[in-house]
Amino acid sequence: MSLDIVGNNLEPPAPAPTPDVHRMKVLTVNTHKGFTVFNRRFILPELRDAVRSTSADLVFLQEVLGEHEKHASRYDQWPVMSQYEFLADSMWSDFAYGRNAVYPDGHHGNAVLSKYPIKSYRNLDISITGPERRGLLHCVLDVPGHEQVHAICVHLSLLESHRQLQIVLLNQLLKSLPPKDPVIIAGDFNDWKLQGNAALAQRDDLHEVFERHHGKLAKTYPARWPLLRLDRIYLRNATSHNPTVLGNKPWTHLSDHLPLAVDVHL
Repeated sequence: MSLDIVGNNLEPPAPAPTPDVHRMKVLTVNTHKGFTVFNRRFILPELRDAVRSTSADLVFLQEVLGEHEKHASRYDQWPVMSQYEFLADSMWSDFAYGRNAVYPDGHHGNAVLSKYPIKSYRNLDISITGPERRGLLHCVLDVPGHEQVHAICVHLSLLESHRQLQIVLLNQLLKSLPPKDPVIIAGDFNDWKLQGNAALAQRDDLHEVFERHHGKLAKTYPARWPLLRLDRIYLRNATSHNPTVLGNKPWTHLSDHLPLAVDVHL
């Protein structure tokens, strides 16, 4: 005897709801275009392994190459894709790139790698005058449990007068964002005189994670003998936990800056 099935009224089960996210690990690193100090050796594959080992949810990159034709023909391990795509690999599903400096062989800028969807992004030109080109890469993230989370990747000028004007532009960007949204700002501020930090410290809605926990900013430059406090992570509408300077090998050999990491609770 056979059973003829003429129809099926069963509906597939509804997908399980995505759990809310209330904490994420953040990493910021100046990649030095994938080279060691003084450009002695190309180490981007080693840098990728090190970045992956942190298991960060959100990665802020400065001085990352989008393209460089001369390097691509010179180095055997040069990736066929951009450096930020190579670093993202299969671990960070979304990435955004803000091109700042353009030259005959290619271009470089800031990038954000994210395990959460990047709903939109924009690169704001904050260059003042002269050949030095700088930008703020602003990403809007779709993080479960939050309407939106903002990530701003920063690389400021080498000149104090330019940095002061760029801090004003950063403050204008912050003022334009919804006041209750979580905001993560990270990158290379080049603020060795600490005047930019003093200006940002006047805001009562913002805190720098190392200053909050240790009473002072982290020393990150030069990587092997850090003396200057150049790299920062600032938060708004979020709390920071366990801020860490990644100051051991291999990090001391992978860039001229030491990376910073922190657990962010939203």
